[in-house]
Amino acid sequence: MVKSVALRLSKHALRNASVGVVALVWGGAAAAQEYPNRPVSLIVPFAAGGPTDTMGRLMAQQFQAFFKQTVLVENAPGAGGTIGVDKVVRAAPDGQTILLMHIGMATAPALYKRLPFDPNKDLEPIGQVADVPMTLLTRPTLVPATLKELIPYLKANGDKVTIANAGIGAASHLCGLLFMSTIGIDLTTVPYKGTAPAISDLVGGQVDLLCDQSTNTVSQIKAGRVKVIGTTSARRLTQLPNVPTLAEQGLSGFELGVWHGLYAPRGTPKPILDRLNQALLATIKDAGFRARLAEFGVETVSPELATPQGLRTHLAREIEKWSPIIRKAGIYAD
Repeated sequence: MVKSVALRLSKHALRNASVGVVALVWGGAAAAQEYPNRPVSLIVPFAAGGPTDTMGRLMAQQFQAFFKQTVLVENAPGAGGTIGVDKVVRAAPDGQTILLMHIGMATAPALYKRLPFDPNKDLEPIGQVADVPMTLLTRPTLVPATLKELIPYLKANGDKVTIANAGIGAASHLCGLLFMSTIGIDLTTVPYKGTAPAISDLVGGQVDLLCDQSTNTVSQIKAGRVKVIGTTSARRLTQLPNVPTLAEQGLSGFELGVWHGLYAPRGTPKPILDRLNQALLATIKDAGFRARLAEFGVETVSPELATPQGLRTHLAREIEKWSPIIRKAGIYAD
């Protein structure tokens, strides 16, 4: 009798569990079909007008057309982008809040002593989006004009040479650290509050070097306001066909792009993540989107990288790459 009752209870529990699983699967599928049924917020953790913001606004237009639903860009700047990232980490995992973040996602664990999130665990990767190459610049009056001339100059005058950046943790800061690490020379770093004042002082001759994103520097280079040593890309930029890469000039292992990835809060249902990935793939394949980014020297990634696994793998590798460089430099942010 006891066995009979237990068996009936067991069958009842199993039936209820099965119904629950079916409901969950059906509910997830239904949610994906309906998603999004209200405006989506795309968080850009930097100020309006910068390279990541520009990319985000172009992406929002593409996503809006794909979803036939409003996609709003929301700027949440501060602390090297970590404030905006944390906002998404704390958001409801329903696909209504997504994040566009650059290489800073990989450098934050080493750079910040009290990081309120774990990039590998607290977000759902959707896929990589694009890479922004960097350019190594000097003030107009600096004598060296090529990398071959510049490195001996730096070795002879390293204690007097200054290299600017847009602030601790900025892409220009990371590029400067990697450059110094690669050539084995320590220079005096001069942090600014943003790219604009750093470039202004480079043009004016107050600082000697700056390594910054092509989106910020191509116009300055073409106008002759700064001297360009080379680009950090694998091949020459379409906008600067006469400027050699640093690799062409013998600096092997120094290919650096400010890659961008798209994320959702941890726990976002897979059907919704799949829909977001579909929108991302459609976006990077769109000729108009690619052409607009190319105007700024930006290249979209391959479809293989624009996937959750592609971004997850790349993020892990980049954290492993940048952590020892930042720790060796002894640089930390509050």
